[in-house]
Amino acid sequence: MTTLRRLLIVVLSALLLTASAYGAGLAQEHWFGSDGSRDASAGPVAAADPGPQATRPVRTAQEPRRKPGRQPVVAAPAPLEPALVPGPALMRTGRDGEDVRDLQARLAQIGWFDAGVTGFYGDVTAASVRGFQAKREIPETGEVDRRTMDRLLAMTTEPTTDELHPERVVAAAAPSAAIDPRCTTGRVLCIDKTTSTLSLVVDGQVRSTLAARFGAAATPTREGVFSVLRKNRDHVSSLYDSSMPFAMFFSGGQAVHYSSDFAAVGYAGASHGCVNIRDYDALAAIYDQVAVGDRVVVHRS
Repeated sequence: MTTLRRLLIVVLSALLLTASAYGAGLAQEHWFGSDGSRDASAGPVAAADPGPQATRPVRTAQEPRRKPGRQPVVAAPAPLEPALVPGPALMRTGRDGEDVRDLQARLAQIGWFDAGVTGFYGDVTAASVRGFQAKREIPETGEVDRRTMDRLLAMTTEPTTDELHPERVVAAAAPSAAIDPRCTTGRVLCIDKTTSTLSLVVDGQVRSTLAARFGAAATPTREGVFSVLRKNRDHVSSLYDSSMPFAMFFSGGQAVHYSSDFAAVGYAGASHGCVNIRDYDALAAIYDQVAVGDRVVVHRS
C-alpha cells in the first residue's frame, strides 16, 4: 500500500509539471504571437533603463575623430600715437630783430645755420629751422614754436656778442687803412668800397664800423664827397617797392639804408646803387646821430 501511494504521488507530480510547462508556452504565444512578434493587445511594455552609458553617441567608422584645432593668434593693434600739432609761431619768415639773431646764433652753434647771423628771418633761416625740426620729430613748419625753442635752448648756450654780431667782428678785422683825409673833420659817414665798410667818424675818431654792400656793375654806387640831403626812418622805394629803413639820402636816389636782402643773402646780391647795411640795430644808432647836412664820403682805400 505504501509503495502504491508513493507511485501515485510520483505520477501526479509529473502531470503537474507537464501542465505547468504547457501553460507557460501558451502565455508566451499569446504575448508575442506565433511568429515571435509582439502582440499589440498585450499592453505597453515598460522601456528598459539604458543606463548612463547609453547617452554617449556612438562614433561611426566614417566619422574620424576631430582633433582640437589651434586658434589663430591675432596680435593686438598697436596704440595710435597722438599726432603732433605745431604750436603758435613765435618767429616766422619776415621777422627782424635781436630774437632772430639769437635764434640764428644758436642754430649755428649746433651746425644748423652757416649763412651768417643777420637778424633777418628769411628763407635760409626757415630752411634751417625746418631741418632742425625734422631731426627731432617736431612738426616741420619752418616756424619757431614753443616746442622748437625749448628744444633749441636745451641744446645750446647763451650766444656771445661776437656770435650775435659777426658783421662787427668782420668789420673790426678788416684791413686797417688810414682814414681818408676828407673824413677827419666834423661828423662824417666814411664809406670804403675797398673794405666794404661804413664808418661813423667824428673829428677823426671812428665811433663805429659796419659791413656794407654796394651797387651792381650796372647800377654802381657813386663815389665822391656828398652830404646827407634828407632822412626817412621808414622809407619805401617808389621804384622797387622795397622797404628802406633808416634811409639817409646823399646823391639823388642813392642812400645809406638797412637791407633785409643783404641780411638774408649777404654779398651774393647787390643793391641798385644804395649803400646797404645789414645790422639793423647798429644802423638805427647811427641814424639817430647823423643830421641832415653831415658829410658823406664814398671812396676806395
